[in-house]
Amino acid sequence: MEKRTLGNSGLEVSALGLGCMGLSYGYGPATEKGEAIKLIRHAFEVGVTFFDTAEAYGPYLNEEVVGEALAPFRNEVVIATKFGFKNGKTSDGVDSRPENIRAHTEAALKRLRTDRIDLLYQHRVDPNVPMEDVAGTVKELIEEGKVKHFGMSEAGVASIRKAHAVLSVTALQSEYSLWWREPEKEILPLLEELNIGFVPFSPLGKGFLTGAINDKTSFDKTDFRNVVPRFSEENRQANQGLVDALTQIAKEKGVTNAQVAIAWLLAQKPYIVPIPGTTKINRLEENMSAVNVKLSDQDLTDIQTALGNIEVVGERYPQHLAYNHGR
Repeated sequence: MEKRTLGNSGLEVSALGLGCMGLSYGYGPATEKGEAIKLIRHAFEVGVTFFDTAEAYGPYLNEEVVGEALAPFRNEVVIATKFGFKNGKTSDGVDSRPENIRAHTEAALKRLRTDRIDLLYQHRVDPNVPMEDVAGTVKELIEEGKVKHFGMSEAGVASIRKAHAVLSVTALQSEYSLWWREPEKEILPLLEELNIGFVPFSPLGKGFLTGAINDKTSFDKTDFRNVVPRFSEENRQANQGLVDALTQIAKEKGVTNAQVAIAWLLAQKPYIVPIPGTTKINRLEENMSAVNVKLSDQDLTDIQTALGNIEVVGERYPQHLAYNHGR
């Protein structure tokens, strides 16, 4: 698989990473541990060297699975994890106090079976802790050799600038896809200016862009999408036009919706590294082969023309999860 470099940090990763969250959290019951390990190792076999996890995925369970899965080839991969919630639970609110960052890092090193974290993200901005203190704490952890690079997730322009002034931000991880293009307004120009890499999560719109979900789909009761406004039955129906247009484009190219959606992201900027997640080996292979789908300038224009006038309906997060909105 081709490689890409995140920002000016020299951190080289596979052009597509694997988002491991869904194996343990968010989309229904956790995948059986042996199966999850098999999938992660298969990703490595097909060329993935960039694996994404967080303390909040479980909590803690996902880091343990990723650590065990990658232990045999630890030095050949880049592991990213995240701190920033009380007790590792999103429901308990944010916590980026320096002592929590340190406690998470020490515990994560054990769970991940490693002596260093390649990329440590702040999972969400904590309005109660100055960004300079957050970046300063991670800087100390880098000086101690426990962390290699600093990242942020879903952060806004002001927070990124403040952090970057203290410690170079290697990558920003935020949602970006054909059905969430908000980062194009302010975030992408900033990343370009500061030479920061971009790691889009949910590149397939939490599954919606694949065409496998429609207004009749029912999710497992523990599936996060049940509370996402954009996934209400009514909004799924309203957003079907986007998927229909994408399906038409994919058909004409002889590829799948997922492959077009991922290839489109790869074509936006050379420093973009999407991290699609899946629990199925066949989907993993389908997603990863998107690196071979090359979209011409004409293809990109056609996609823009077909999708540019379609308005996506529904908020991407429920209101009570206000921490999910970048600051």
